[in-house]
Amino acid sequence: MTGLHNAVTGALLTMSILWGVAATANPLAAPEGPVLLRISGDITHSNVGAEAHFDREMLEEFDKTSITTTTIWTEGVQTFTGVALVDLVEAVGAGGGDLTATALNDYAVEVPRADASDDHALLAFERNGKPMSIREKGPLWIVYPYDSDPKFQSEVYYSRSIWQLDRLEVTR
Repeated sequence: MTGLHNAVTGALLTMSILWGVAATANPLAAPEGPVLLRISGDITHSNVGAEAHFDREMLEEFDKTSITTTTIWTEGVQTFTGVALVDLVEAVGAGGGDLTATALNDYAVEVPRADASDDHALLAFERNGKPMSIREKGPLWIVYPYDSDPKFQSEVYYSRSIWQLDRLEVTR
């Protein structure tokens, strides 16, 4: 009976380990197109080394969110479409730290985690239904619903509205 007990115990242990590996398997596919965004730092889901890389197609797989607002950088009302920042940080299993957002030209800003824990901040990849080129502040731009609340019409939020975004780092 001891041999059978050990065999069953060993099989159950092996199944538990395999189940644990499958349950924690990385849910992020590897990007197939040009990488638009790299997320590093305190994340648990990666797809390229310790980073999470996203191409446009991967970003479009998220539930799309839109904000219609005016900005101090554009003329008239604009509609921005993209991914809610909260959905993106959840997808990479981000820890509770703040975000350092960095643009193509290495300009960087700190974005408090609170901005990524509600539905206000948007990582936009379209403006008025069209992808944004680098010349048009794209391909990614963090925008807020500036017209929805006077608090968003301040230097604090304007400074966090980084365009030509290509990197996010989650701090510990």
